[in-house]
Amino acid sequence: MLLLGIDLGTSSIKVSVVDAETNRRIASKQYPEKESDILSEQSGWAEQDPEMWWQHTKQAIKMLNSTGLYNPKHISAIGIAYQMHGLVIVDKNQKSLRNAIIWCDSRAVDIGSKALIDLQENDFLESHLNSPGNFTASKLAWVKRNEPAIYDKIYKFMLPGDYLSMCLTGEINTNVSSLSEGILWDFSKSTISSTLLNYYGIDASLVPDIRPVFSNYGKLKKEVAEELNLNPDAVVTYKAGDQPNNALSLNVFNAGEVAATAGTSGVIYAVTDDLVYDKESRVNTFAHVNHEPTHPSLGVLLCINGTGIQNSWIKKISARGQDYFQINQLASDIPIGSDGIMILPFGNGAERMLNNRMVHAQIENIDFVRHSEAHLWRAAQEGIAFSFRYGLDILRQNGIEPKIIRAGHANLFLSPVFQQSFAGVTDITVELYDNDGSVGAALGAGLGINFFSSRTEAFAGLERHAIIEPSHTSLYNELYDKWKDSLDKRLLNQY
Repeated sequence: MLLLGIDLGTSSIKVSVVDAETNRRIASKQYPEKESDILSEQSGWAEQDPEMWWQHTKQAIKMLNSTGLYNPKHISAIGIAYQMHGLVIVDKNQKSLRNAIIWCDSRAVDIGSKALIDLQENDFLESHLNSPGNFTASKLAWVKRNEPAIYDKIYKFMLPGDYLSMCLTGEINTNVSSLSEGILWDFSKSTISSTLLNYYGIDASLVPDIRPVFSNYGKLKKEVAEELNLNPDAVVTYKAGDQPNNALSLNVFNAGEVAATAGTSGVIYAVTDDLVYDKESRVNTFAHVNHEPTHPSLGVLLCINGTGIQNSWIKKISARGQDYFQINQLASDIPIGSDGIMILPFGNGAERMLNNRMVHAQIENIDFVRHSEAHLWRAAQEGIAFSFRYGLDILRQNGIEPKIIRAGHANLFLSPVFQQSFAGVTDITVELYDNDGSVGAALGAGLGINFFSSRTEAFAGLERHAIIEPSHTSLYNELYDKWKDSLDKRLLNQY
């Protein structure tokens, strides 16, 4: 039996086919090769066209099928991973009514902040584990207040993965993990949050049908199966946000286990069985893929918006045709500390861990005589690693004490400079695995169709690529203190 995994990212769609019998990837493709656009009509806004996601997904699957390495008709189950916290709204004909408001959009920050002030009298944080912030529910409230004509046409709202599932199956549904990332789940009552829906004046009928994370979300539409040459009996059996799915792909299910990723954004995701919440909502707690009311499994998520996108921006303006491999090689020739250059990587919207402040990116201490592009490249990766350390200290304040962090050997974790900077400044061992979100989504589909007898069986093929032990920790700590002083001054000057 074959499993198809789809990873709906901000930059592209990645798809993989996995042989369920061997747990091995047969083939993977990504589309488009050039990063997808993020539309930003105003500062702090970030949108993408959901129809673009669907067209790119179909193109990626067609490219995958064209490899000839498998028979598409043998695909029985499909799993979907997706960029978290986005908002898609559709009418009764399942047509999107506007661009999706995606994860790094900051327009609803004030709406969510006021909601927390008003609702905290009733212990909102204790029951929902997060501030409404600029998450999905608050984005929907923004549409209601600012685009009432569009709001009145809404049949259902959904997360990005729910939209892609709808395009495949024609059914509109979601799950508890997805709803919790929109701050639409009341953990104290184990039900949809009537508290927030009522506060925002959102009718509960707009919420999709709720199903378990691993379940039958619908069979492929006949026309979709024909266009993509897939088995018409194939079923979508798993959906999860990219970070819970990244944890799944690294076999991170149990309390105390921790996963990380450094793609467009950067994330540390720690699993706990306690209803943990940060009093300032700088880190967030969502239902993990294996969460049950009687057996809680929560993911405490630190998110940094400006990580890989900063690395990409620096490359765009300074690399002159060089690829990431060449950039990483040249950056590794620069000494630790980048000869004094420091970069604050916060140029991609409001940062949750900085209390939803828009700090913007900063490059400091450039010397026109001494410094080259390679200094910038190293400083960018060090600044990103330091931002992870800043967030990790917040996690530690909330009782999360990682001993080992697992990450996929992908994106920034392909760079030796970033690997060493991350391990050195956090003083934590990093284990790198040859896996990615699309493969994780495929294996999740196998769990959803009950092909695997256990999670252990599903991830039997997970291969560790490398172990990165902390080194030069005292030097990295010294550099981090200077970096943090610069950030603290920046934050102080904003008051």
